[in-house]
Amino acid sequence: MFTSIQKREFFGGAKASLPLIVGAIPFALLFGTLAPNSGLSALATVAMSVIVFAGSAQFIVLALIAVQAPLEIIILTTFVVNLRHLLYATALVEYVKHLPLSLRALLAFGLTDETFANMSQRYQQKDHTYAHYFYLGSMLTFYVTWVSFTIVGLLLGNLIPDMSSWGLEFAMSVTFIGMVVPYMNSKAMIAAIICAGLSSLVFADLPNKLGLIISAVIGVAVGLSVIQLAKKELSYE
Repeated sequence: MFTSIQKREFFGGAKASLPLIVGAIPFALLFGTLAPNSGLSALATVAMSVIVFAGSAQFIVLALIAVQAPLEIIILTTFVVNLRHLLYATALVEYVKHLPLSLRALLAFGLTDETFANMSQRYQQKDHTYAHYFYLGSMLTFYVTWVSFTIVGLLLGNLIPDMSSWGLEFAMSVTFIGMVVPYMNSKAMIAAIICAGLSSLVFADLPNKLGLIISAVIGVAVGLSVIQLAKKELSYE
């Protein structure tokens, strides 16, 4: 039985997810539409969304399956692409380390880009006692939406031809921009975002999407450097 506070946190997390879900829905539809054309059965398509629950990794798998890439290459590439989740986990571990292992495992499974963005803002508040219910509300809302609209995409793909030409993937780019903009409130964050963005262009052609990881590390390093420089300037004053 949930207490009123737990319910409030849970539904607060679900509500916070709604603006970002607007961008995730077209992405899920597109995945459900494209997967059969890449050689996946309907069951395998739904199973991937249920078990993997990682949009970018799932699309990469589709592309690799389409060119008949070896299994080890598929595994390695998706592993590298999802390494950014280690950065997310590192940022959140301080707030969840007291929770039971089983609950932490569930939260780790649901740690998407959108949920991380929601939780980063939630953990800026003072009281974290029931914040994991906010986390659950956010991740479950995304999970149900992703799986549901993958199925809808499968159905629409059979009914409406050439959905892949509609440009639905642009919605995810808008979603990521929406996640980043609220954090552009300090010199460190602005510097990190700009350097990570420029680095992603410079390293875009690296194999196995290594450019994403390198760009993320560069962004983090630049942001931390700006923070340290600011602290030194204050200490000299």
